[in-house]
Amino acid sequence: MTATAGSAPLCELRDVSHEFVLPNRTPLRVLEGVSIAVHANEVVALLGPSGCGKSTILRILAGLVRPTSGQVRYHGAPLEALNPGVAFVFQSFALFPWMTVARNLEVVLEAAGLPRAQVRERAERAIRMVGLAGFEEAYPRELSGGMKQRVGMARAFSLETELLLMDEPFSQVDALTAQSLREEVLDIWKDKEKFPSSILLVSHDIGEVAYMADRIVVLDANPGRVRTVVRNTLPRPRDVRSREIAQLVDRLRDIITGTYLPDEAAGVVQPEAPPYEPLPDASVSEIVGLLEHLSVHDGREDVFRIAVEIGQEFGRIIAVVRAAELLDLVDTPKRIVELTHEGRRFVDASPSERQAIWRERLLTLRLYRELADILARAADHRIDRDYVLEYIVLRMPSENYERVFDTLVGWGRFGNLFAYDEDGQVLSAQ
Repeated sequence: MTATAGSAPLCELRDVSHEFVLPNRTPLRVLEGVSIAVHANEVVALLGPSGCGKSTILRILAGLVRPTSGQVRYHGAPLEALNPGVAFVFQSFALFPWMTVARNLEVVLEAAGLPRAQVRERAERAIRMVGLAGFEEAYPRELSGGMKQRVGMARAFSLETELLLMDEPFSQVDALTAQSLREEVLDIWKDKEKFPSSILLVSHDIGEVAYMADRIVVLDANPGRVRTVVRNTLPRPRDVRSREIAQLVDRLRDIITGTYLPDEAAGVVQPEAPPYEPLPDASVSEIVGLLEHLSVHDGREDVFRIAVEIGQEFGRIIAVVRAAELLDLVDTPKRIVELTHEGRRFVDASPSERQAIWRERLLTLRLYRELADILARAADHRIDRDYVLEYIVLRMPSENYERVFDTLVGWGRFGNLFAYDEDGQVLSAQ
């Protein structure tokens, strides 16, 4: 079931950009020029890595966040306050632990101003709808993860809104439970005598969006932008194991790897590198784990197979791959991640040799070279954390400076480039 051609959207963003103001009053841009519309009778998915603003988009559409610029519209009119036509299902269940299943629903309906009789009726109906009849008096601590998420879904359904916003709703449950919940949500959505009319889903799971969505919005990160929109015309009901779903998953994978791990075209002059290389949000242990995983797979592996075998969502794995690539420890031809000469040298080295190689790789990055030089010239070879934070802000104004600092310190410590005193908040040369 898809939106009617030419129909006006239920909700939409028009050229929306958004900035959060960091504690030092520096703006951090998380969205740039995003235009997305959700029509009646469709399921739309937002797909992209961590940091691309997916959850922020949901909150803007719900009226919880007012964007820095652009328009937010509900049924064609500007949205000036909370959106009355949406309900949320959260990743973390977000239940009141001291309330029973029934009360977790009723308190939301009471806050909506419904009369007591209607509160009870809607709560009972929603509980039956998600298969929790008999558990009305149970507390969240007595429920499994899947049952807790059913309570969250029932709470959203009980509000009988037009648009259901789902922020990675199945990521906290096991695979079998997740697929069961997906099927239940779609069964409820297909019944047009009930609510919601449409669903906007945030996900990192490519198979999930291929199974559920009519349109898949692929986002770039830092800041979040719409890269492309993929229309899914496969008829419902869909078989998650079908060849057609597998082909769509492969197509989405190719789009994602081309977006986040671009392969340099032969003979094409690449643009000059930025003056300071942003540090991907990846720990040393994650990067080393990736290199060792590749080593036992003959030095190369498909990026999505890595995600499955390691048990991490693809957005996280891509951040780790980008970090390793920044240090020239891996290369990424298309969907393949493979060890470079330096990467093979690293995995074959002793622990002390690994630290030396890591230090070498860090000093190929301008930020590390300059900070190492500043430490060498400082009278006591020490600099304050605040100095480094300001240094990062001035050179990477669009980055989250505190996250960059944490990554900077973690990588620098492993390479014995500098030490960091947590109590005194001081970096010192090794």
